Amino acid sequence: MGSKGPRRPVSDSQHRAGFVAILGAPNAGKSTLLNRLLGEKLAIVTAKPQTTRSRILGILTRPDAQLMLVDTPGLHDSTKPLNAALNNVVEEALGSCDLALLLVDRRAGWGRTQERLLSDLSRAGKPVLVVGTRADLPRKAGVEWPPRAAVVVEAVMDVSGITGQGVEALLEQVIQRLPESPPLYPSDEVTDRPLRFLVAEQVRESATECLGQELPYMLAVEVTAFDESRPDLSVIRANILIARNSQKRIVVGKGGEMIREIGSRARPGIESLVGNQVHLDLFVKVDPKWLKNPKRIEALGYR
Repeated sequence: MGSKGPRRPVSDSQHRAGFVAILGAPNAGKSTLLNRLLGEKLAIVTAKPQTTRSRILGILTRPDAQLMLVDTPGLHDSTKPLNAALNNVVEEALGSCDLALLLVDRRAGWGRTQERLLSDLSRAGKPVLVVGTRADLPRKAGVEWPPRAAVVVEAVMDVSGITGQGVEALLEQVIQRLPESPPLYPSDEVTDRPLRFLVAEQVRESATECLGQELPYMLAVEVTAFDESRPDLSVIRANILIARNSQKRIVVGKGGEMIREIGSRARPGIESLVGNQVHLDLFVKVDPKWLKNPKRIEALGYR
């Protein structure tokens, strides 16, 4: 998987670099597209909306350009502390980007969220590409595409983060709109996120897939120990944080079956991140304040 390929070397004066914000409603395919653009899995992806809880920077380095791709949570209406923090992430990415990709699920069409984001981007003077996602799937009858509301944008493009359809053409459109600049990061860096955060996200992805519809939105993951003293084995301890004691039984499962399943699913992704075998110990901890405390939310990396 990936979009990297051999390209003609260019002079420094032709090199481009900039920040590209990936914006949209929950479950629009933002993280899937980020992973496809990078050619590796950086952001977690599940079928449940609002899986992304933070700004994820993915750095794509090519001979002619360096793209700082900023994956963001889906914009939504809520005043709860966690949701407010996630909307702040969106606003910061929107305000600081050189170019925005406004993602729209082609099956759902244009809606209030896209209209709000486009309005904010227009006021900020940001160039915008509207990107229709899930181009590998048929559109639903009655869904207008491309949307008339997007006539003020730079271009409207269709892509599939699953198959890669349209991704290379999207990259070309992005690169030509970035400012001329030397690379901003070393060529071997893929993200600015610490490894502990990425490991915690792998566990949260697994828990989200294993648990019911509502519980994943009330849990967080915190890595408490990371022992890399052995070159062939990393020993990791992490807490799955839940808001209520009644949820503990569900996450642990009968005889510990559920938490073992969560760990089993998470381990391959973590091993891919750290590059060796992993011994993963998971614990369930009741922390009723984490959802309500902005400082705690930020400390967990949801910013």
